[in-house]
Amino acid sequence: MNLWSRVIIIFLGGFLSSGIVSAAEPADVEKFVNARIEIGEMMTNYFKGGAGYGDGQRPSAERMNEMRADINSKLTAVLAKHDLTLDDYRTRSADVFADDAAVKQYLGEHPDLKQRYDALPLDRMGRGGSTGRGY
Repeated sequence: MNLWSRVIIIFLGGFLSSGIVSAAEPADVEKFVNARIEIGEMMTNYFKGGAGYGDGQRPSAERMNEMRADINSKLTAVLAKHDLTLDDYRTRSADVFADDAAVKQYLGEHPDLKQRYDALPLDRMGRGGSTGRGY
């Protein structure tokens, strides 16, 4: 076996194993999908009818800070049910949801969750483009 053959084998081995390592674990997919559904429903209810803004007006800076603190405490509580922290969710969710096949497989096995997931607003859940906060 010459040097180039070994280099190619090492390169291909590394390339193939990196694909396996980057695949989302089923337990992570379950946790993150369930968390995203609950977060999306919570955020939808929080801003339903513009109640958080009051009469359709933009909230004051003080009110925005209160809302931010309230939302973060609600997010923390939802994520705690799934053994996740806010920082952990924000850092790892992009990687977990990048494995579209695993997410679709999990949702395919749970039609009730798929229905709730599909009902989430696309632009705010990181599923409809680059807009939104990507919860």
